[in-house]
Amino acid sequence: MTAVIEVDGLTKLYRRSAPGYQLRTLKSALLERSLTAGLKPEDTIQAIEEVNFAVQEGEAFAVIGSNGSGKSTLLKILAGILKPTAGHVRIRGRVAALIELGAGFHPEISGRENVYINGAVLGLPRREVERRFDEIVEFSGLADFIDEPVKNYSSGMYVRLGFSVAIHTDPDILLVDEVLAVGDEAFAHKCVRKIEEFLAKGRTVLLVSHSLGLVEEFADRCLWLDRGRQRLLAEPRRVADAYRQAVAESEGHQHKEAKKQRQEQIESLDSAGEVVSDAVAEDQPVAEEPEEVLRWGSREAEIMSARMLDLLGNERYNFSTGDGVVFEIRARADRALEDFVFGVGLFTFRGVEVWGTNTHLAGMRPKTFSGDATVRLQCPELRLAPGEYLLDVAVHARDGYPYDYHRQILSFSLISSETGVGVYFPRHEWQSEGGVNWGEPVRQ
Repeated sequence: MTAVIEVDGLTKLYRRSAPGYQLRTLKSALLERSLTAGLKPEDTIQAIEEVNFAVQEGEAFAVIGSNGSGKSTLLKILAGILKPTAGHVRIRGRVAALIELGAGFHPEISGRENVYINGAVLGLPRREVERRFDEIVEFSGLADFIDEPVKNYSSGMYVRLGFSVAIHTDPDILLVDEVLAVGDEAFAHKCVRKIEEFLAKGRTVLLVSHSLGLVEEFADRCLWLDRGRQRLLAEPRRVADAYRQAVAESEGHQHKEAKKQRQEQIESLDSAGEVVSDAVAEDQPVAEEPEEVLRWGSREAEIMSARMLDLLGNERYNFSTGDGVVFEIRARADRALEDFVFGVGLFTFRGVEVWGTNTHLAGMRPKTFSGDATVRLQCPELRLAPGEYLLDVAVHARDGYPYDYHRQILSFSLISSETGVGVYFPRHEWQSEGGVNWGEPVRQ
């Protein structure tokens, strides 16, 4: 097959313009034909570094990565809006780009006039735009607003008109950024169908998206950019899974840091509490109580720490739906207790109680608790939907009298390649019989 996009050693630098950074003089920039040549590394921002790939004719190629990873910069270079600092880009065929919301539109003139201007920018003569005008307007669904100034358009209307013009100019290569996410769901489906028709004609699409499900379903290959560097180039499912895992590991690290900070805050509050007690004894003003109390109890038994582990005993705070999870509580009782219950509770970040249990509900009869102890709750399969969750832990008497109740002691995240609604994620399988038939499965 023929490569219609070739990117070889692509690098793009931006000059820092914040106070304190070296600026180029007009003379030096003109002599060296660059705003970045000769600057120190700390005076530049490297948006893209040594990126290499090729896109074949008729291929759907996706680019993913976090915000600031260089995706939009890459598309602008491919569209000819930006010039690379180093490396080469070769494009074979006419390109239509839908990169920034409202790009190419003049806000003071009507949608009708903007259709003609955009068509001309994309290489169509006015007569050809006239021939396709009704089809463009019909696809956009903006017939009632086509003579209104586009400054009165919503962001979704911008996307409708921009995509409609771009797809109806019959380009060889279509560059699409995440702007499609701005439109409504019905129009997004309409765009996907149109892109599929476009690909069926042997044309090429390069798509930037944060929707991993769309990338897995739609793309033939996928490039993952990470801070401007090429992290992985492979088939979409492999890249998406690697990206999900990297995001989960990053979140797990953040959860560990958050856990550490919470512990430090608790210790700080405990120290402040001791100071307040002394102040009360001396009839001094008492500091105001924090707005949200995250820990309370008599401390006859005290929770020292909590951790989450996988079934191999590794401390983790990112899991996949269905993974085995162990909740570990370390606690201490300075005097012997014969009445005690250990419990855990899981909550969403919006405060919805997802699940909770304790040793009393499990039928465990307490005998003695003295000194240091470690209690673990093992879940062979944590069947929760993907998302972020908070953990509460407690030790109390059987009648509910709290020894130590610790809310939001840590947070953790779950990921899954499947989707659903709600927080419960059971194993499931669809079955049918009779006069209903299904096509090939669609990966979400």
